[in-house]
Amino acid sequence: MCGRFVVASVASELVGVLRVDVEGDDLPEPSFNVAPTDRAAIVLDSAKTEPPTRRLESARWGLVPAWAKDVKIGTRAFNARSEELEDKPMFRGALEKRRAVVPTSGYYEWTVVDGEKVPHYIHPADDEPLLMAGLYEWWRDPAKADDDPQKWVLSFTILTRESIGHLGSIHDRMPLFLDPDHADAWLDPTTDNVRDVLDAAIDAAPLLADELSEHVVSRAVGNVRNNSPELIEPAAP
Repeated sequence: MCGRFVVASVASELVGVLRVDVEGDDLPEPSFNVAPTDRAAIVLDSAKTEPPTRRLESARWGLVPAWAKDVKIGTRAFNARSEELEDKPMFRGALEKRRAVVPTSGYYEWTVVDGEKVPHYIHPADDEPLLMAGLYEWWRDPAKADDDPQKWVLSFTILTRESIGHLGSIHDRMPLFLDPDHADAWLDPTTDNVRDVLDAAIDAAPLLADELSEHVVSRAVGNVRNNSPELIEPAAP
């Protein structure tokens, strides 16, 4: 799973390889401890134009489907198992029409050693962006007036798959990592072979995972109120 991640740079600096056309006005600041319900930048292709417009937008972490009665449902939908998407009404529609890429610097995962939870920071060794596959949804808040700019809530979830290799020793799940080519294919809203695109990304993810570095960090990351560059530094022995 992926329950915390890092965006150490301004989001626009992380998406050069994805050739974004439009950047939203309210993009979040860098964060070293992004948690579910926080806002983060995502990349999506809007099919309302021809060709589609690639956008970088601020979104709430935790998918809120259009049919939800309130936004709280997103607190249990911040991750989605890639092998189960077509079986879950929560994710099925977004898989077909609303796919996203979540640009990050890395993410945290915990192991249990002698009954203690030990946090690890997992990231590219060369500090290149780490791209994760996601889904997004727009939800209309019935409690807000039609002219309220916060009437529509954009939200997202991060896809996961079974971990392998050295990451498997930390946790049995990992985000579905994407290289730039698979990210382009994943974002394309006109594709008619979503399952093939998803399977190709699942198959390629282990190669990307093998290139990632990890190290133990301070337990301070467990408190969502902590947010500073020190969180990703190696913990003292």
